[in-house]
Amino acid sequence: MTTETETSNPRERMIIYAVVAFVVVLLVFIALLLFPYVSSSGEAEAKADQLIAALDEAGARTPAREQITRVLGDDGGAICANPNAALTRATLLSQMVNGAGGPGTRPVVVDDRVVQGELLVLEIYCPEELAEFQQFVGTLETSDVAGE
Repeated sequence: MTTETETSNPRERMIIYAVVAFVVVLLVFIALLLFPYVSSSGEAEAKADQLIAALDEAGARTPAREQITRVLGDDGGAICANPNAALTRATLLSQMVNGAGGPGTRPVVVDDRVVQGELLVLEIYCPEELAEFQQFVGTLETSDVAGE
């Protein structure tokens, strides 16, 4: 069994390289046109201002308005996508542990303020999800463990 040697000349290879480069540039251009840019709307800025005021009133650190509008937009972003789903709740609960890895991981009593930020976001951005999430938070064992 023998293998034939390649017989393409430099001109043929240049044509192939040019076609591939053109296709890549065209795909990049199409991707840039189709990429959904997040534009800061008036509604997003108003909700961001509302959230900043609520966080400030609660005594929490407040991020910049641009950060909030970029992350949450006008619909709450990923937080409001499905805050009451099992996976979302499991992710939240996995953050309320003692920090040990593997079999040493144990749930702990967390401070009352741990979920306060998420409650504020839900209240402002997706109030229809708030009642069910408040019921879930009510089942958590919390206390004033961090103090002032």
